[in-house]
Amino acid sequence: MSRRAHPERRCPGCRLHLALCLCRDVAPIDTVHRLCLVIHAAEANKTTNSGLLAARSLTNSDVRTIGHTRPEDDDDVAAALVDRPGCVLLFPADDARPLADVVAEASGPLTLVVPDGTWAQTQKMRRRVSGLQALPCVSLPPGPPTAYHLRAEPKDGGLSTLEAIARALCLLEGPQAGPFVEATLLSIFARFVERTLWMRGQLGDRDLVYGLPDAARRVSPRGGQAALRSSVPG
Repeated sequence: MSRRAHPERRCPGCRLHLALCLCRDVAPIDTVHRLCLVIHAAEANKTTNSGLLAARSLTNSDVRTIGHTRPEDDDDVAAALVDRPGCVLLFPADDARPLADVVAEASGPLTLVVPDGTWAQTQKMRRRVSGLQALPCVSLPPGPPTAYHLRAEPKDGGLSTLEAIARALCLLEGPQAGPFVEATLLSIFARFVERTLWMRGQLGDRDLVYGLPDAARRVSPRGGQAALRSSVPG
């Protein structure tokens, strides 16, 4: 079965095959600081998107979609950012300030605005949407390399959207809550990547770290493959 075929067989929440759904593993994560995900319309339909998974996991978040043919959709994004205090754009512009410096100077909660799309799409989004143009840019500190093995990474040191959000929130939420928020998001992400790679046939049953849901043991979502062995961990 093609990964893009049969959308009715995919969970509308996590986009995985219904037998691999991880929505039960997504416990709501409360944060002081807010996430505003600005996603390109073409990216919003991709089953490998990680930004929407992050937004779904965070209670203090909202999602705005741009890139439609209607310019008023882009205007809606700009309007949503007007008069919202403490907005910063997570974008590696030449004049981006280290996020840690901005956090140290902040007197209240911040809104982390994250553009989600390909590198070319996010560059265009920032130029086109006046609400994004006006925001100060922030950058992330160095950290572990990406664990996002579902797409080729065009930039050295690049991260998936979820990984970038997790690293940013680790700083934003402070030394007490930050590491917990980051670890929880990355745990969800690891399951998402593992199940997707298994579905593609790039991971065998014995290579699984987190295991699969019982539903995937009863049926084989990969199609003509035999049912999963009962020894696969859950």
